Amino acid sequence: MTARTRLSQAAVEERRQAVLQYVAEHGETRIDDLARQFDVSLMTMHRDLDDLAGRHLLRKERGRAVAFPALTMETATRFRENSALAAKNALCAAVAGRIRPGSTVLMDDSTTLFPLIPRLAGLDQLHVVTNSVGLAQRLGSAPGVSVTLLGGTYRGDFNSCTGPSVTRALAQIRADLALMSATAIMEGRLFHPLNDYVEVKRAMIASAEQTLLLADHSKFGKAATYAYGTVADYGAVITDTATPDAELAAIHGLGVRVEMVEPEEPSP
Repeated sequence: MTARTRLSQAAVEERRQAVLQYVAEHGETRIDDLARQFDVSLMTMHRDLDDLAGRHLLRKERGRAVAFPALTMETATRFRENSALAAKNALCAAVAGRIRPGSTVLMDDSTTLFPLIPRLAGLDQLHVVTNSVGLAQRLGSAPGVSVTLLGGTYRGDFNSCTGPSVTRALAQIRADLALMSATAIMEGRLFHPLNDYVEVKRAMIASAEQTLLLADHSKFGKAATYAYGTVADYGAVITDTATPDAELAAIHGLGVRVEMVEPEEPSP
């Protein structure tokens, strides 16, 4: 039998993210079924699941892999848009009054910011700069809002653009405010599954006079592949009242202001 070619770490990570998405879509899956689905040995699948479980992205139980109710691996826009909606609405309501007509606002590709769209549509002479195709499409028809879509490598799973052309464009922009979220936050540290998006987030922070991090409770206590700094890079963290006390204490320990909001109804 011919030995299989050893995969690069990047290829292994790509497979693990595909496994994660499969488990998220199915809720729970038998480990032997996953091994057949991805054409790997049972031992290899156990290693993949051990790695994902170690990053708090799923649970590995006896003979099966189980998705978290609010999975931190934000691979699909359709998944992200419908999660923690009540909390996202409350977060956006808390920051809407800080956005002034005539200002330039950076917004990343987080669906956390989508509930802001109807509030922004009523402002005059607002300039929004974003790498999110979804945000640009939704804001494009607002009469008083001009939108700059940062073009680069398009990723359909996030419905947004990334890459060097995005970061170069951001280096030429000076914004009044950056509104951003994070895929995962643990003990004040920020994580994202893709390094390209890490670079975009860093560039947005560097290009704004003021930065706010909006993150609902489901983002906390979990990690992803790439760490990219801490909440101390932001002027404040806005989250909801279901965020664990230990995570709030870690943020306070970094000297960052936390603003708590109460969702109008329980988040899904």
